[in-house]
Amino acid sequence: MKIAILGYGLEGKSVENYFKGKADIQIFSDFTKLPDTSEYDLVFRTPSVKFPEPLPKNWTSITKYFFEHCPCKIIGVTGTKGKGTTCTMIKELLEALGKTVHLVGNIGEPAISHLDKIKKDDVVVYELSSFQLWDLEQSPEVSVVLRIEPDHLNVHKDFKDYVSAKGNIAQHQNPEDAIIYFRLNHTSKSFRELGPARRFPYPYIAKEGNVITDFENTKLGHELLGALPLLGEHNRENLEAALLASYAYLHPITSQNEGYLEWLDKNKAVLIGAIKKMLPLPHHIEFVRELNHVKYYDDSFCTVFPALDVALKSFGDAPLVLIAGGSSKGTNLTPAKRAIFDHKNLLKAVLIGETAKELAEGEDASKYILAGTDFKKAILTAKEIAESAGENAVVLLSPCAASFDMFKSYKERGDKFKEIVKDL
Repeated sequence: MKIAILGYGLEGKSVENYFKGKADIQIFSDFTKLPDTSEYDLVFRTPSVKFPEPLPKNWTSITKYFFEHCPCKIIGVTGTKGKGTTCTMIKELLEALGKTVHLVGNIGEPAISHLDKIKKDDVVVYELSSFQLWDLEQSPEVSVVLRIEPDHLNVHKDFKDYVSAKGNIAQHQNPEDAIIYFRLNHTSKSFRELGPARRFPYPYIAKEGNVITDFENTKLGHELLGALPLLGEHNRENLEAALLASYAYLHPITSQNEGYLEWLDKNKAVLIGAIKKMLPLPHHIEFVRELNHVKYYDDSFCTVFPALDVALKSFGDAPLVLIAGGSSKGTNLTPAKRAIFDHKNLLKAVLIGETAKELAEGEDASKYILAGTDFKKAILTAKEIAESAGENAVVLLSPCAASFDMFKSYKERGDKFKEIVKDL
């Protein structure tokens, strides 16, 4: 068998390792146009390589190959932000309930490296980006659709193309499958119409006595969601999605179904135990340290407006110094500007990178500082402003931009932030 690998990052290397000794492998790691791949039995594109249309029959991806060969059910999670957190929550809930869970995709190891370890009764939780979903022809048994907002428009033709790619998470589901979707986002809600799967909207509407209300307002909701140690309303939303996904997976249409609230109540102690142990993922509004009555948070994973919005709302009552800016993803920055400069407790925005001037344009100059590309200077400036505000101030790195103008990745950006802050 002859295999071509297009792209030699983490996923490309995992394909090479999986097929080593089983196939003749050719790697294409640096090309300005797609090579002729007609002679290969399988052509693996990595997520950053968009496929030609029409798609050649011999083309595949780790995601497609994994879905075709995985022996157990898959819970797939997509959305603009919150995928990694929600996947981790599902994993921790199901493990607490006795399941063997494999976490794969952007948040875990490349899926193909897990393939030979997975048993029929295990469960896979797969974080699925638009790039992984682009050419998928099989949907997960349980699909989770979080908030969907414009993103990656520097790669996708437009928002419609971005949404179309994500739609494959539901497009190929069966009636016995399940879709969990965020009902307050028009785009996310529209995914329920893409296939015939059972529908589970969230925030969940519950009945307590004679009152119909959001689940979080019920006694049971307070107990479960109130146990979550993570900051922000968005994380309570992620937890609701994770609880529904766990329920839908454990209650297939062929089973003797108990009601969702009955299931939560019956398993309340186990679920609360798992929820209390949930910690923020690295670079997701991650507490770094407190120094001179100032708390520092690393939210380097924030690369688009929805993530910035929830981060700012998480610190609505604290005097705030925001470090924002970076390389553009082609999205409209007007919502970000309004969220930043209308924040009631903003002390100052310290703006960095390529998008700094765009964020500052037309705004009150007393509310921002242009810090260029000197990251350490930006952090020291933020420190000085926050310390002058007195107690309980917050310095938040939440860039609302990609990192590639100054760093190799959002992880490198966040790690550098933490390194500098810990050395203050």
